[in-house]
Amino acid sequence: MIALVMCGGKGSRMESSEEKLLLKYKKPIIEHVLNALEQSHFFSKIICVTSDNAPKTRQFVTKLGFEIMETEGHGYSEDLSKILAKFVEPVFVVSGDMPLLDPAAISKIMELVDPKNIWNSIIVRKNFLTSLGIDAEFFITINGEDYAYTGISVIDPTKIHLGKPVDEFFVIFDDKRVAMNLNTKKDYDLLCIA
Repeated sequence: MIALVMCGGKGSRMESSEEKLLLKYKKPIIEHVLNALEQSHFFSKIICVTSDNAPKTRQFVTKLGFEIMETEGHGYSEDLSKILAKFVEPVFVVSGDMPLLDPAAISKIMELVDPKNIWNSIIVRKNFLTSLGIDAEFFITINGEDYAYTGISVIDPTKIHLGKPVDEFFVIFDDKRVAMNLNTKKDYDLLCIA
């Protein structure tokens, strides 16, 4: 399985002059994600998906020795769709802004997902996010309960056919290690005082 780290976003909601993934939480945020993926020993390759939106992040991950793939930087979903078409094996997609992600959380996710599903999205309950003081911009409702995407998906791109809808399966994993995405200054402040 290949790990794809989405790290080409603008990070405009952070309202910082520094690139979001290079903000420090002991070390740059992106480095926490990359270390967790490496130390999990699940992946044959780790690829950083970058764009011109974050040139310093691209430079940083390249210096660390990670392979990069470029996108146009039009947005997470559009960039991911174009990148997925280039793979012929399952991929573990993760946002580069998850500083609490660790190998144990990755291992638990791999236990929870069904590899027969084309698209497994890891989600957390809105109530759980609220209990952590985290706000999300977008929620989905399943059986009357609200959930937020974590930024992690396990996808088999070989089963995706152009123009045909893909069934998305949801895996609920209420865990701070996957719930904490840095999207805003408030998120970063919460992280730093935790």
